[in-house]
Amino acid sequence: MIRLLISGAILALLLTAADAAVRIKDIASLKGVRENQILGYGLVIGLKGSGDTLRNAPFTEQSLQSMLDNMGINIRGTLLRTRNVAAVVVTADLPPFVARGTRIDVSISSLGDATSLLGGTLVMTQLRGADGETYAVAQGAVAVGGYSIEGAAQTVSQGVATAGRIPNGALIEREVRGRFNDGESLVLELKNPDFVTAMRVIDAINQLGSERYRARVAFERDYRTVVLARPKWMSPVRFIAEIEELQVEPDTPARVVIDERTGTVVIGRNVQVSTVAVTHGNLSVRITEAPVVSQPAPFSPRGQTVVVPQTFIDANEPGAKIAILRGTDLQRLVRGLNQIGLKPSGIIAILQAIKAAGALQADLVIQ
Repeated sequence: MIRLLISGAILALLLTAADAAVRIKDIASLKGVRENQILGYGLVIGLKGSGDTLRNAPFTEQSLQSMLDNMGINIRGTLLRTRNVAAVVVTADLPPFVARGTRIDVSISSLGDATSLLGGTLVMTQLRGADGETYAVAQGAVAVGGYSIEGAAQTVSQGVATAGRIPNGALIEREVRGRFNDGESLVLELKNPDFVTAMRVIDAINQLGSERYRARVAFERDYRTVVLARPKWMSPVRFIAEIEELQVEPDTPARVVIDERTGTVVIGRNVQVSTVAVTHGNLSVRITEAPVVSQPAPFSPRGQTVVVPQTFIDANEPGAKIAILRGTDLQRLVRGLNQIGLKPSGIIAILQAIKAAGALQADLVIQ
């Protein structure tokens, strides 16, 4: 029976360690392999009277005239009154190593005073990068997740009807060439830089290298960057694929994050609190106004009816508990705070006071 209990405890520890480990691909990215942002300006047509008011959005009228001029239709000098067109900004992320002819998703956002893009179709729009070159062309029906219905005396809306997406709505026309196959050195960049995490990543990669490649293939550059020496006989794609599947337990700094707007408190795993006694009392004050009308005596020659203010003040401060917090780990710290029975606002105030007393051994971040 004792052996069974010990085996169960060891198994629980192993499962806890395994749950804390993550793949290298989830905590690091390969330098140079990233997305690029592209955007464009276009028109959404086919709206049911919910487009831009051309008088309030002159850029929509100018764009409509230019589009019709390119089609051989001259409407210069004509007063346009259509409400079925809306000017939009089209944005997308260009994936790395994308080939010409590949389709990607695009996001549509209204630029004028249109009330809804529901049922609209985006006209062919060029998407350019920061260098001014055209990398994709977008066109298609806009999928809107919200709606807006207006009447004479009431308006019903849900979600955002002036923004939407076009799945696979853009065609890649220009490739972004990378240097993934150039050279033998590859660089991994940690998403959350840390010295301990960097060394654990290097040790895990070198252990794989010693067993499979008979050489050390990972070297530290700084606390953010890990340099990889790819074997000459191995392709970079297979080399990175094997490394990204390695399990590493990342190290996190002791930190407490407080968001006073929403009452959110996030306590890191390594946060510790030195022995400290804490008490917290809630003082509530209720002020009630009950004005009284004072009438003059009957047949009074100069009497006037006046309102006499009357205020009742009630102050209540319930008895508060005093507790001793000794947070050697996260579980004990949370258990100690729960014993006091506090609301999020009280926990925020106590953590700030403990930090001011020098007993909170962590960084306190207030958002």
